Amino acid sequence: MLTQNRILLPVIALLVYLGPETLGGNGSVYAAFVLIAIFAVMAYGLDMIVSDLGEVSLAHTVFFATGGYATSLLSTQLAFNAWLTLICSVIVAMTLALLIGLITLRLREFVFSLVTYAVTVVAMTVAANWSFLGGSDGVRGIPTLDLSLPGLSLKAGNDHELWPYAFIVLVVAIYLIQRFRASRLGAAAIMVHLNPRLAIMSGIDPARVRLQVFVFSAAISSVAGWLYAYQRAYVSADLLDNYFLLLMLTAVVLVGKRQLLGPLAATALILVQEKFLSFGGYNDKIVLGGVLIMTLALFPRGLMTIPDAILAWRHRRHH
Repeated sequence: MLTQNRILLPVIALLVYLGPETLGGNGSVYAAFVLIAIFAVMAYGLDMIVSDLGEVSLAHTVFFATGGYATSLLSTQLAFNAWLTLICSVIVAMTLALLIGLITLRLREFVFSLVTYAVTVVAMTVAANWSFLGGSDGVRGIPTLDLSLPGLSLKAGNDHELWPYAFIVLVVAIYLIQRFRASRLGAAAIMVHLNPRLAIMSGIDPARVRLQVFVFSAAISSVAGWLYAYQRAYVSADLLDNYFLLLMLTAVVLVGKRQLLGPLAATALILVQEKFLSFGGYNDKIVLGGVLIMTLALFPRGLMTIPDAILAWRHRRHH
């Protein structure tokens, strides 16, 4: 299986990278691919919490928005370049996650989800009303992405030029998730999730493990917010809208938990529908919410279980 993955994953990566050009190479196609990459990275942050810790954090839009707001403020008010805004976005998000985690991770399951959702509501209210963050108007005038190094120009003024950077961010995020699940921390997270008592007997501190994973996951989601700020050139309180929360949750559970490419595949399905088969803004939200409800109701372990369900049904029918 490991050998197959080493061969299969690079092939999939190459096909994804060449996807926009293969599908026509126009602006709307590149825009769709860039957004798929950004929102998939956003979802991978939450995936660590849901799939590996067994908790449902409703605060990950806060970390996504943190990346966006940190980027917008630092680039427009202090003229920070993209490298500095990236570093600062991650640091701010991890610090915020540390503070939130120290409070919320003492709680479990329903209470944990409820408190993290309250954090999101508070953050949305602050973002929409605090003039420092632009209030309801948000922050505009974010410069184009510029990751240039001495003697090397690395700028992206449109979605076509932005796609290689979005692709690299996506690949790095997937690689980090893969390495995390193969690490001692990843193994500890699963043990804390499946058997907390055994974890404690093995010398693992569940609270510390939860906090470490929470902070790491926040960093990943914040990078998505960083790139999204440059992609659309402004940020506002809508980064904390329930749409992004529904998108993340659906991307995590639609294909199945702990599926390395699951959040990417699910995000692609969702955005292709919205971009090319849209029923209208509000209707798309209804569709997204409906997909999440139906998936959890009929296939709680994701669409990956459909073949097994069909085989089981056929087996019962013939016996």
